[in-house]
This record gives sequence, structure tokens and C-alpha cells, in this order.
Amino acid sequence: MSSLPILGAAMPLSSYEVYKDLMLEKQRDLELQDFVKGEVLNGDWQPIAEHAKKLLAGHKGRLGIHGPFWGFTIDALDPEIREIVKKRLLQGLSVCEAIGGTHMVVHSPYSTWDFNNLDNNDKGRERKIEACHLTLHEAVKRAEDIGCELVLENIEDKDPYARVELAESFGSDAVKISIDTGHAHYAHGSTGAPPVDYFIKAAGNRLRHIHLQDADGYADRHWTLGEGTINWHSVFKELGRLNSDPRLIVELRDVSGLPASIANLEAMGLAQ
Repeated sequence: MSSLPILGAAMPLSSYEVYKDLMLEKQRDLELQDFVKGEVLNGDWQPIAEHAKKLLAGHKGRLGIHGPFWGFTIDALDPEIREIVKKRLLQGLSVCEAIGGTHMVVHSPYSTWDFNNLDNNDKGRERKIEACHLTLHEAVKRAEDIGCELVLENIEDKDPYARVELAESFGSDAVKISIDTGHAHYAHGSTGAPPVDYFIKAAGNRLRHIHLQDADGYADRHWTLGEGTINWHSVFKELGRLNSDPRLIVELRDVSGLPASIANLEAMGLAQ
């Protein structure tokens, strides 16, 4: 890279008010996390969206949201549960349209169990993808219509390629890949998955979004970048091979670690 990439961040609006100057300083990409709960999406979320638009005046970085995910997976087989999942995803996309969001994070349906068992059943992989299509087809069309990307984030994924196969199966520019570095590092340390940079290599130029968090390979820590054991040099070396311009979103358990995360990667000569 000719210049250091600029880190964005994930946070609720209340934290954006605290870190507004830092976010505007380099027009960092932003992911809002106010709309992940069903209670919010089922309620009157429009005032939150209006507040966001006013608060974000002057922000020119890319904007998106973490989509809803609590209590469901996108490969739901029960048709009644599937309808609720479809509703939640469409609600999230309505938020994106209201605030001008151009990405929504959607959680992967793949797990370690899948890694060991999808090939233990006839057409297990195909049926998994078919179930996701039944849930996502309306959301994909809606995302295409409003210019938003659904980015599929690894959660328990052990195989970095399965999620890529799922994304490609839609044949749509509205379905892309997200990688969470801490989730990948957990899978590497605890389930024998490849290291984080291999997840990036598997995604290739379908990678449009990355959650940057540090961890220890044991749990989903969301530590300040530089506090765990992720090899950030290998991560950014692999990111440097891409031309897909993924959003580099720092996602921490404690947002107060954002300035230190930026400073630590800047000191490593990796990002700013």
C-alpha cells in the first residue's frame, strides 16, 4: 500500500458522540450498533435513525450497521422461524435505507459441527445453502435495490471457504464477505481452523468488511488491538494484496480502547 489504510470503528450513537472528533479527523468508516435487537427493530426506531442523521452531519466515511442476529441463524429450517428471520433482515435494511447505510453485517450459519458433518450427509452442503437462500432471497433483492451490501461474518466458522461458496451462490454484488479477526483467531486456537490471514486469503476480493479485534485464540475477547496474540503484520500483509477496499472496522468490547488500537497499529506501521 502506498499509504497506511485508515481504520474505522463500530459503536453505538452514544459512543460516536464521545469519539466524534476522532472519527471525523480522517473521515473514518462507521458501523452503528444500535439496531441489533429485535425489540429496537419492532419498536419505533425512526427517531433513532433521525438522531443518527443529525449527529452524523459532516461525516463522509462509509456508513453501515451491524444487522440483527440475536436468537436466530440464517439457515433456519422451521418455516415459521424463517419468516421471523426474514422480517428482521428486512427491518435492518429499512434502517440502512433511512440513514444511508451501505453495509449490513449478517452472521454466518457455519459451525465446527458443520465442518465435521456436512459431508456426512448426502448433499449436506447443498441443503445448507438452499436453506440460506430461502431466508435471504428477499433481503438480497432489497439490498440490491437500495445499494447496500450484506456482508457475511464468520462466527464459529472453521472452514474459511464455506462462507465464500455461500456468498458466491447468490450471484449478486449485494452479498459479500466479512471477517472478524477475533472469531477467526478463536477458531484457529480452539478448533484447529487456519490462522486469520488464511481467512483473508480465502475471501479474496469478495472481502468488503472486516471486524478488527484482538483475542487470545480461546474466546471472543474484543480486546484493544495489540493486547492479544493476533499476528497483525500477517493480517495487513494479506489485506494489502486486495483491491476490494474492505471497511476496516475496529470492534471492541470497550470502545474506550479505540484510540489505543489506532495508535498501536500506527506504531507497527500498519494503519492509521
